[in-house]
Amino acid sequence: MKSAFFITGTDTNVGKTWATIALMRYLQMQGLSTVGMKPVAAGCEWHNGMLKNSDALLMQQYASVSLEYREINPYAFEAAISPHLACGGVDVSVDVVSDGFTRLQQRADVVLVEGAGGWYSPMSGVLDNAGLAQALRLPVILVVGVRLGCINHARLTMSAIHQAGLSCAGWVAVQIDQAMPGFDGNLTYLLERLDAPLLGVLPFSAAGDFDVLASQIEFAKLAKS
Repeated sequence: MKSAFFITGTDTNVGKTWATIALMRYLQMQGLSTVGMKPVAAGCEWHNGMLKNSDALLMQQYASVSLEYREINPYAFEAAISPHLACGGVDVSVDVVSDGFTRLQQRADVVLVEGAGGWYSPMSGVLDNAGLAQALRLPVILVVGVRLGCINHARLTMSAIHQAGLSCAGWVAVQIDQAMPGFDGNLTYLLERLDAPLLGVLPFSAAGDFDVLASQIEFAKLAKS
């Protein structure tokens, strides 16, 4: 199995990274090697003279193979604002990302590329998540942070993915609000209206136990999509 997917979300802070690593861990438990890539990240901190992002560091930690940080996150910006502002005019090159992605494909069975923010969130002054997913020609996995407003966001994002000419290989629900009333009802509504298989429901977790989260994944559904 050699494959890759683009991970997008209904918004920022909906659990994309935890869902990505849960998918990575699930696939590793099936005997597949996996790596994650976060092409663009804002809100990075200095570590030994290099800007690094906490989500990208988790991807580096859970990758099946040893990778240099820049292989996972080629564009790291310090300001914790939208990347198109945080980049300070730096050109985020699709060619640089694509070349890095191709090299990662040679190192692992499955590559998961995590976007920044939601589907139309900008990565630079001229590039957004949708444009990058189109350039990489990847099927998309949608992460739905289940909270008030998520139905509208999920359906709009699914429609936008299809309008971009890309397939949605599946979606992952993340319970980001532990006390949300009507969680099950919202999940049922989304199941009836999102035209892609549900790959898993990740329960609320204050600290990421990725083996537990991986146990909630049903990736076999994706393999049949």
